[in-house]
Amino acid sequence: MIAFLFPGQGSQEIGMGSDLSTAHPDFKKWIERASDQVGIDLLLLARRGPQRELSRTRFLQPLLVWTSLGYHRSLVDRGLRPDFVLGHSLGEISALAASGVVAPEVAIDIAVRRGAWMEEAAAHAEGGMLAVTTLDRDGVLASFRELDPAGQLALAADNTPDQLVFSGPAPLLDAAATRLARERLGTSRRLVVSGPWHSPAMASAQETFGRYLANLSFHPPICPLVLNVTGVPESDPAAIRRGIIRCLTEPVLWRPSMAWLRQARVQRLVEIGPGRVLAGLARANGFGNEVQVSTVGSLKAADVSCHPRLCDSPAAVPPDRLS
Repeated sequence: MIAFLFPGQGSQEIGMGSDLSTAHPDFKKWIERASDQVGIDLLLLARRGPQRELSRTRFLQPLLVWTSLGYHRSLVDRGLRPDFVLGHSLGEISALAASGVVAPEVAIDIAVRRGAWMEEAAAHAEGGMLAVTTLDRDGVLASFRELDPAGQLALAADNTPDQLVFSGPAPLLDAAATRLARERLGTSRRLVVSGPWHSPAMASAQETFGRYLANLSFHPPICPLVLNVTGVPESDPAAIRRGIIRCLTEPVLWRPSMAWLRQARVQRLVEIGPGRVLAGLARANGFGNEVQVSTVGSLKAADVSCHPRLCDSPAAVPPDRLS
């Protein structure tokens, strides 16, 4: 049993996808169209940076989805097919295409609009994100509820048994970090992000995004798609659409998602896209040495991952969903 994992924002690196522009002519055409929509040469930005511009969510989202789906196409063309797919936050848009719910070019278009609307909402939010490492999850949650009874400090991601991520206004994040240290509940660090993702601050983006997705056709997934907001597979296109919309203001349930994959006896995890964030989270979520965890962030890595000895998973996505 194989699961494909797709990374979200934070996994980007200068040079990502540089080997894809000549590998798949159709993919180059799609990123050129995305470049026209966002008003910047995205391929040049990915190749040269600067990092600050690359990290802007309106540019990063289509680039990251494009890069992930390019390497996904290379794996599928070489015969490696998933039994399950899931993505972390933005990576869920890549997973939509990998599971056949939408075509790759549609997923890239979705990322263009998602990124633009989230950046617009973030401009009015003046917030950020705080990663917390703790052995007392319940204690942290109770302490933060006491600190913020109005609920502005939102749980944004449940990543591992000992890592939670919170979103909210900057002063409240500072107060939470101070309280965490004072009560000796754990350690924290501010994330380098441009907005308070997965929080009520994204409500305006969620509303616009929901209207946009309502006009797109979603197909039933051909291999199970594990949703961020539930941590379990979903096969109903309408429920998948609702989950994708909800994820803008609700937490990423990555720990429960990983628990579901363990219960399903998945024996191989392949992180597709730049970075190794999800590979690390897999190990932190209990996938031990008996499970193969690999990363595919280049065409060379795709060749290595598709050694004939390993390409024995049944086909999950037919060619007409991979164009």
